[in-house]
Amino acid sequence: MSKRDFYEVLGVAKDADEREIKKAYKRLAMKYHPDRNQGDAASEEKFKEVKEAYEVLTDGNLRARYDQYGHAGVDPSQGGGGHGGFGGGADFGDAFSDIFGDIFGGGQRGGGRRGPARGSDLRYTMELTLEEAVRGVSKEIKVPTLVHCEVCNGSGAHTGSSAQTCPTCHGAGQVQMRQGFFAVQQACPHCHGRGKIIKDPCRKCHGEGRYQKTKTLSVKIPAGVDTGDRIRLSGEGEAGEAGAGAGDLYVQVHVKEHEIFVRDGNNLYCEVPISFTAAALGGEIEVPTLDGRVKLKVTPETQTGKMFRMRGKGVKSVRSGQVGDLMCKVVIETPVKLNESQKELLRQLDESFSGAAAKTHKPKSEGFFEGVKRFFDDLTR
Repeated sequence: MSKRDFYEVLGVAKDADEREIKKAYKRLAMKYHPDRNQGDAASEEKFKEVKEAYEVLTDGNLRARYDQYGHAGVDPSQGGGGHGGFGGGADFGDAFSDIFGDIFGGGQRGGGRRGPARGSDLRYTMELTLEEAVRGVSKEIKVPTLVHCEVCNGSGAHTGSSAQTCPTCHGAGQVQMRQGFFAVQQACPHCHGRGKIIKDPCRKCHGEGRYQKTKTLSVKIPAGVDTGDRIRLSGEGEAGEAGAGAGDLYVQVHVKEHEIFVRDGNNLYCEVPISFTAAALGGEIEVPTLDGRVKLKVTPETQTGKMFRMRGKGVKSVRSGQVGDLMCKVVIETPVKLNESQKELLRQLDESFSGAAAKTHKPKSEGFFEGVKRFFDDLTR
């Protein structure tokens, strides 16, 4: 019985690359594998055919001979060299060691036991006042973490002894188990993936190579940081396993609310109450900054809510070095607890604004009420 064309068997084009061939093989091998088709002789033959086609087309030399001479070029009985075939008592699971190794961890090709794990990174949230964040500060913090055991130098073994190769995984740290036709790799249950067994553990760390300790660290916070910024302290995280390198410590900045200023990027905002007289006549008022009080010139006839910009009185950026501004919003303060004399003066002042003078002295009020009148007139038409 003549053999089918190997490209036809796998359902791929003659110019298919290895990735396409491997993908087709995985699909067909899963479909026809004897473990999934118990007692089905036809499926077993198809599986052998698929495997033979895959072995030829993924071998550069065999594929070149097959493309030139056909089946005769790869048939050992005709002097064409050849391939292992499916005979020889090969285990069905072996056919999948390459194709599924990247998924299920089968075999040790290009892998093997991982080295001791690097220590975990840690995070510490540091609260700062606005002044500390703007000017920069150095602070001491206490961080509970795992540190290398200084008695055994992180090995976990008692002084004078050493760790031994695990007899179960032979130092690989992993063992392989068969599940049907899959080879599943998992951490060795004897050494827990370390590849070593400590028979005489260190008295201080109990064989772990590290132990819990609270470290005191000095952290320098640069000027200009803001909420959400992180400062990385390399190697100040948890110590790694079996003497491996430590992780990093990330100090997360949180700036507390300020009673006067609100920060937005590099700018600061604040509200400044001013008297009715200062707003109407203008003049100079004192406003707060992070560097102390400064004079702000208020123009005459200032309305409440007006924003004054004080350049260079904001925050210096920790990244660009640019300095923001201080934005002062003036809020006119209504006088309270007036005596009768003061009330009478205000009544006289208000009367002086009425009549023909209203449009001159109170343009916003007059414009607003004229708009309201037009609105209701339109509704009644």
